[in-house]
Amino acid sequence: MSFQNTLMTLPAYSPELNPVEKLWHYLRSHHWSNRKYATVDDLFEAAETVWRAACLDPAVIQTVCHAPDAETRC
Repeated sequence: MSFQNTLMTLPAYSPELNPVEKLWHYLRSHHWSNRKYATVDDLFEAAETVWRAACLDPAVIQTVCHAPDAETRC
């Protein structure tokens, strides 16, 4: 089986096909929504903590950013 890298052009507005949009949605819905922070520093600390926990974990990235529509078939 041979795999080939191919660039795909996305429609002008297609957030469902853009993996980073899925990541932002995951972070907002699971970590950043409905929270109140006492200071801006607390907000930045929370953002950094979640970023490190979620975005540096390959399993989370693979699950959240999986885009089966972007896979090519051999």
